[in-house]
Amino acid sequence: MLKLLSILWNSFKMAMQELKVNKLRTFLSLFGITIGIFCIIGVLATVDSLQRKIQGEIKELGTNTIWIDKFDYSENGPNYPYWKYEKRPMMKYKDMQYIKSVVKQSDNVSYFIINAANVSFSSYTLQNVSTYGVSEDFSKIQDLKIASGRYLSEADFERGTPCCVIGYTNAEKLFGEAEVSVGKQVLVNGHQATIVGLLEKQGKSMVGFEYDDCVIISYKFFSNLFDPEKALQNEVMSQANEGIATESLTDELRGIMRQLRRLNPKQQDNFSLNDIKQFSQATDQFFAQVNLGGWAIAGLSLIVGAFGVANIMFVTVRERTSQIGLKKAIGAKNSTILTEFLLESAFLCLLGGLTGLLLVWILSLALTTVLPFAIYIAPNIIFLALGICVVLGILSGIIPATIAARMNPVDAIRTR
Repeated sequence: MLKLLSILWNSFKMAMQELKVNKLRTFLSLFGITIGIFCIIGVLATVDSLQRKIQGEIKELGTNTIWIDKFDYSENGPNYPYWKYEKRPMMKYKDMQYIKSVVKQSDNVSYFIINAANVSFSSYTLQNVSTYGVSEDFSKIQDLKIASGRYLSEADFERGTPCCVIGYTNAEKLFGEAEVSVGKQVLVNGHQATIVGLLEKQGKSMVGFEYDDCVIISYKFFSNLFDPEKALQNEVMSQANEGIATESLTDELRGIMRQLRRLNPKQQDNFSLNDIKQFSQATDQFFAQVNLGGWAIAGLSLIVGAFGVANIMFVTVRERTSQIGLKKAIGAKNSTILTEFLLESAFLCLLGGLTGLLLVWILSLALTTVLPFAIYIAPNIIFLALGICVVLGILSGIIPATIAARMNPVDAIRTR
């Protein structure tokens, strides 16, 4: 054990000495390693952070939830047949009531409808505020966090009470301080409403609901403010019960919807059943491809860097030939010489890798201030980077180290 520690320490000192004596040469040779690690960790950290953000927002749309809408969320791109889906009947509140009364595999079924409203307090008005009209089960499907006050009560839903839950950013804009909003009276499209609850600050959303900029009211109150037929968006959410697969719920909902729409066996569905789980799977596949592209780009830099490290080790072996001969003459084994040079090569690669990690960390701090999500360098990514450096260092130094280990001590000592 002591011998191994001695070899490690000597290899580390040699690597640092090489860096100190030949700063420019070592820097240029390690630059490829630095750039390669920078590319790999930069891509992996950014993609991982973005994936965490999007996956978290997808989960907020409802775990094990089917969205019943006239639009198909799985299709996208320039060839999206918008005209085909636009002609379909919209989902109505009474559709939700019927589904909730007959579906067996879902206890939580909610109606969701959106329109834009002007929200006023005193002389200040917020225009085009996303106003969500929801039914009772919405909060059971969505993970709503109340910062102060309360959520809409059962009585509010039954009577269509003129009250609302407001998003954090909207409350700040209206009152200066969001925390003082509960209990205040506002005008929503000219109708007075009492703020009963304030949502926790969420931050910018990329795929989910913009809760910071919304107002949530009951559907019955919503129907007093707007014509539901002219809403910007409406759908029904149905969450599978515990232990029920979304595929099974989808099959049941398809039968219910076809019966509700009175479609005969030959007619196509005039509705879409969108499984939130499929979004998550599609997201994972997309980010896997992005990561693969990052590895391909960084791999080229790492290959260049590996040749640079190998070049350093060849030069180092030539410069220390007499030292190698002296060590072997006093009893150093071939394996000891081999291990010393391999470890020195690994240490040099680690230096390049740590520099790359430092650059990624600095970049992550800068990007976090401008991107809608924080860039987080996960521990497993750091260990991956360090592991790559060690492996690359060993591979780069194996040929020079082998040459050093096989030297004849007499010939090596005579070399100048």
